[in-house]
Amino acid sequence: MQERMKNPALIVPGAMQVLLTLAKCVEQGGVPSTTLTLVHLRVSQINGCSGCVDLDFHFKKGEDTDQRRFLVSAWRDAPYYTDAERAALALAEAVTRLADRPDPVPDDIWNEAARHYNESQLATLILGIALANVWNRLNVTTRQIAGEWAKSSETKQLVERALAAQ
Repeated sequence: MQERMKNPALIVPGAMQVLLTLAKCVEQGGVPSTTLTLVHLRVSQINGCSGCVDLDFHFKKGEDTDQRRFLVSAWRDAPYYTDAERAALALAEAVTRLADRPDPVPDDIWNEAARHYNESQLATLILGIALANVWNRLNVTTRQIAGEWAKSSETKQLVERALAAQ
């Protein structure tokens, strides 16, 4: 696979800063960072974004285990997730796969998420899911290659600043 072009957020003036600002808002929205990380990883797996999945493993946050991160694709059958995390993951899958069903986000999925998260936290989850999908679409469309970001000092610094801002 060959990269088609640099990530558009690195080309369009101001785009990266807007995405980083949104990421900072999501990080401060009252949802545990472990939940947001699991949601981002699961969305990236669904979308086949090797760059985002790769970033997750390079920049692991210390508060979660490898076992939970490795098994997130099988979260329904793995005993390692809280009910709140399961609700967030179900919401993430529904929002990511909008075209896969007649009722894209069924009431049962929404109601279970609303049982665990208040309105502000739900808004944060939705924005986090949307942001993960934005990153995935930018990376997958332009064929960003997993690990290539680490070879460019400019991109590596941007990624590190982005992750530090979270």
